[in-house]
Amino acid sequence: MKVLRAGEGVSLVRDVLIPMRDGVRLAADVYVPHPGGGAGGLPEPPLPVVLDYLPYRKDEVDPAAMRHYLELPRHGYAVARVDIRGTGGSEGHAVDEYVAQEQEDGYDAIEWLAAQPWCDGHVNMMGISYGGFTALQVATLQPPHLTSIIPVDFTDDRYTDDCHYRGGLLRMYYDIGWYGTRMVAWNAMPTDPTFAADGARAIWERHLAEDEPYLLAWLRHQVDGPYWRQGSVAEIADRIACPAFLIGGWRDGYPNPPVRLFERLTGPRKLLIGPWDHRYPDSAIPGPRIDHLREVVRWLDHWCRGQDTGIMDEPPVVVFMQEAGSLSPLRTETAGAWRAERGWPPAGASERILWPAEGGTLVPDDARAGPRGIPGGRTGTGADRLAVDPTVGVSGGLWSGGVPFGLPGDQRRDEAHALVYTSGPLAAPLSILGRARAILHVASSAAVLGVTVSLSDVTPDGASHLIAKGTLNGTRRFSLSQPAPLEPHAIETLTIDLDATGWRFGTGHRIRLSIACADWPNLWPTPEPASLEVQRGVGTASRVILPVVPEDGPVAPPPFHPPPVPARHAASFDPPATWTVTRDELTGRAVATVRVRTAHVTPDGTRIERDAGCVCEVSPDDPAAAVARGWHRCSSVRDGHATEGRAEVVVTSTDRDFHVTIDLAITIDGGTPVTRRWDEHIARVLL
Repeated sequence: MKVLRAGEGVSLVRDVLIPMRDGVRLAADVYVPHPGGGAGGLPEPPLPVVLDYLPYRKDEVDPAAMRHYLELPRHGYAVARVDIRGTGGSEGHAVDEYVAQEQEDGYDAIEWLAAQPWCDGHVNMMGISYGGFTALQVATLQPPHLTSIIPVDFTDDRYTDDCHYRGGLLRMYYDIGWYGTRMVAWNAMPTDPTFAADGARAIWERHLAEDEPYLLAWLRHQVDGPYWRQGSVAEIADRIACPAFLIGGWRDGYPNPPVRLFERLTGPRKLLIGPWDHRYPDSAIPGPRIDHLREVVRWLDHWCRGQDTGIMDEPPVVVFMQEAGSLSPLRTETAGAWRAERGWPPAGASERILWPAEGGTLVPDDARAGPRGIPGGRTGTGADRLAVDPTVGVSGGLWSGGVPFGLPGDQRRDEAHALVYTSGPLAAPLSILGRARAILHVASSAAVLGVTVSLSDVTPDGASHLIAKGTLNGTRRFSLSQPAPLEPHAIETLTIDLDATGWRFGTGHRIRLSIACADWPNLWPTPEPASLEVQRGVGTASRVILPVVPEDGPVAPPPFHPPPVPARHAASFDPPATWTVTRDELTGRAVATVRVRTAHVTPDGTRIERDAGCVCEVSPDDPAAAVARGWHRCSSVRDGHATEGRAEVVVTSTDRDFHVTIDLAITIDGGTPVTRRWDEHIARVLL
């Protein structure tokens, strides 16, 4: 072990080794109040512990960017950051995410931590994204010393609500340009370019030889089933017995799981959802940001120390009700107000149905009533036809699972290539909270086609503000696990759940429903040029159902404190992040490029640099031949020793399969690179 200064008043105890039941040891860094007082700098007297359990290379963490690693020790908590088996400094090997062994190891880590003389027996789990997933997954095993969990921006269903598939369609830019490619490089990099620690070289050599790209497993499993049920807690939420503080964001890539899981949990729980993207609430955009760690400390003090902090007396559900405001993709704030509820579903919740009608209108029930109240009496029946454009989706922004930018802008650019239905001006404000759903009666010219539905708020100046979006691969209309091709030109019924949201329409605003057949570059295009007909009228009445709530919540929301860190948007990074879209005016071929570069120095003086990005291409005339190229370069320099890892992924498609090429190269001190390559053809399953 080695003790470093992590920040003012906080020490970092590096490389605490945690034994698993099979003898494999997981590597941990422990952040503690300074001075530690006990042996090896660890706490004395003992403290409650907060565990962050994930595969993201503990030795390369910038504590200033993970504020709870510093703030919680200042409030009398130890924070243990643990590398998952086969990643970072931990022994073993990794071939995929969220395997059963990983959760069993999490159980063992909790019980080992609880037994240490520097722990008072209380172990909590807190983390964002992967760290939030593992908190839920390990909690289902009910470790005796797991006191509570605080998952942030998480999923409870790995197939329906994660970064791999959406509505039975393959995600495009994210796994290839960000997470999937990154993990190829990260899992192959040594944690210490000097190999000074005992066994460091042997651990690295095993990772390099035995770890496999997660991306290949994701592409091989294109339908829901046992593979995706592993690690999904939605159907086993009753196994989570410890208290849970669920935190999410409406602009995060995971807006649905916090609401769904809160409703299914039976123990003590709280739900907090802001307008945020995939970051902690003190740094997320758009704001208002809050000092969420103040709430976390109050939560921990209640459950670990028995203090009366008042947090469990406050409303269990607090959400931010968004309103139309700025449409700048670099906006750092959003309009709206906090709202509190005593539970879920919200008090007084009801449903309001709106129907697509003639002339691109969206009408309520009373406007459709004929002389005897028969729907369609005034608006008639018919069908609206759309020629599918596979480049639609850019205005909706980038799916937020880690890339720190990509908020949606004005939707009119995409709506020009969609079927659009708009209500008349609202005579009074209207609030929705929860998940809207669309029931569409459609006919497709293709056997495989996705349908994307967007709900927007049209302000009096005509601007269209995206509220929520939902997508379904039509071949998954009956089942996400047993797809069936569409019968060309036959009318089919698609039920599409939109993402959960909280939104308030103002007086004079209009509600808009738009229907397209792409969400590019977020989703991989379906293979055939196609057209879509949407039916409206008696017997085949397509409709959207809104989750309406009373204008005011039943109780007042608690006050939040502002965060101590300022907001930053992507253009302020050094160097700035970039997101460009170009189109060949002759062929219509569109190219989207995303790139992010970062650099920081760790507490031991190691300089870390990363460069990641993706280029996605699609042609309207031949959507089957889509291409995505992703890269991730990471380097570390310590004591004059340099290591560089480079992973490059190319995925191309035909109407029948995907061709995946993954190249990995690790270079140490400028020597000959150590390389690996994976090359695989994977059949498309009605995708």
